[in-house]
Amino acid sequence: MKTAALSIERKERGNMFKLTEEQLLIQSTAHEFASNELSANAAALDRGEGGEQFNNNLRELAKLGFMGLNVSAAYGGSEAGTVAFSLSITELAKACASTAVTVSVTNMVAEVIQSVASEEQKATYLPKICSGEYLAAGFCLTEPGAGSDPSGMRTTAVQEGDTWVINGAKAYITSGEIAGVFVVWAVTDKDAPRGRGISCFLVEANTPGISIGKPEHKMGQKGSPTNSVFFDNCRVPNSALMGSLNRGYQIALGELAGGRIGIGSLAYGIGKAAIEYATEYAKERVQFGNPIASFQAIQWMLADSQTELEAARLLIMNAATLKDLGAEFATQASMAKLFASEAAHRACYNGQQVLGGHGYNAEYPLERMARDVRITAIYEGTSEVQRMIIARDMLN
Repeated sequence: MKTAALSIERKERGNMFKLTEEQLLIQSTAHEFASNELSANAAALDRGEGGEQFNNNLRELAKLGFMGLNVSAAYGGSEAGTVAFSLSITELAKACASTAVTVSVTNMVAEVIQSVASEEQKATYLPKICSGEYLAAGFCLTEPGAGSDPSGMRTTAVQEGDTWVINGAKAYITSGEIAGVFVVWAVTDKDAPRGRGISCFLVEANTPGISIGKPEHKMGQKGSPTNSVFFDNCRVPNSALMGSLNRGYQIALGELAGGRIGIGSLAYGIGKAAIEYATEYAKERVQFGNPIASFQAIQWMLADSQTELEAARLLIMNAATLKDLGAEFATQASMAKLFASEAAHRACYNGQQVLGGHGYNAEYPLERMARDVRITAIYEGTSEVQRMIIARDMLN
């Protein structure tokens, strides 16, 4: 294991961010599991098959500690930190983006619970997430009419005695049909200024009044179920309120910043896998009597993508390191997510171009990677939203 970790270290890291032995071990463990278990199932998931193996892989990842990477050991977490989380998501994404996004969102939910939940809520839910008792966890923020602007949500929670009654609908919820618990945002004060009357609740998936919509038919990342989640007079106890009443919007904004490190890492992993595959292909593919890797046009496409991906990696590592240090990191996370998602898209495009007709053929992984990477510039905040956040920080 240590030898594998050191091999990854030499290949992946620069001198700027020195990884600890623990981080290297976690990275190599993720790399080994992805290579041995995820790669073979990725194409099957894309065809609508391999669901049972997908679920089994999630359980095994939980046993290895990947569902609570930044969660305290007191609740069953790994206490590995944000850098280790980023490294892990990258390695998983190289093999299977569908698995990587499931792990990323589940970790995000675990972190928001650890950050703002009561001690009783932490002790109840975090061990179930970290251990794999809950296959995944869901982040119920987006609505059909409130995506980039979640402050416009219409889901409501009304207090009736010792319960809250939730009504509304959430859209595009990762792991909707396999999640064991949801973090749900709802309007609790309709008269409050926009974004200031929203609260956050912990809702178990088997609570009466919850129904899960059919899986979305997506362009990519097809192995990760994405569903609408409906709340019809869904009653939860007063103890389900997480954090302060009417302060839930601030919770969402804070946790999305951390989630962007995960999605940036995921995008980087896909782009890196695409360029590594295209590079090996270029060495073997012969045209005009020479490997196409000897042609300058091919070399420049590979070089441009490799340079952009290295820049993406450094941006991601910077944001993750700042978060681990307890420093402000939200703008850096937006920069990392923006650049990594778009650089990875270009890397997949260049990889397809290197493969030529084979790059458009589903028998080769570049076709799937190009579809899987597209959503990374959309979910957890579109590229346009990231630019707004960066510009606002500059102008303020």
